[in-house]
Amino acid sequence: MRVTAKVDYALRALVELAAAGATVKGERLAEAQAIPLKFLENILAELRRAGIVGSQRGAEGGYRLQRGAADISVADVIRAVEGPLADVHGTSPEMLDPPGVAAPVREVWLATRAALRSVLEVVTVADIAAADLPPVVGSLLADPEAWVRR
Repeated sequence: MRVTAKVDYALRALVELAAAGATVKGERLAEAQAIPLKFLENILAELRRAGIVGSQRGAEGGYRLQRGAADISVADVIRAVEGPLADVHGTSPEMLDPPGVAAPVREVWLATRAALRSVLEVVTVADIAAADLPPVVGSLLADPEAWVRR
């Protein structure tokens, strides 16, 4: 899986908002995370359209989480700014039907998506902001080969 700058910046901005617990100006988010402001503003607009952040104009304006940080998974963030977690050249793995001996490739892509979901659907913005990652992450970090051996 390739994590784009867009996904990384979106998640980092959301963690900043969760830690602040208040409305934060885009400039402050950009500065805190060393993100180009114009790029961040585009990302925040996508997160707003997805219902993840809200915005307020004016002197007291800025961005805030629209939902609780514990209700926003990393998977939600990826879907908001990039689309589905795992597709194969724009097609859902369920819709694939490789011919002949390549038929099992479909199951490989389905398993890949399930593995991604096992982490990305569980870890929330609140977990990251609190530096308290779920056990699934800790177990993978402690022994990354264990997951492969299962």
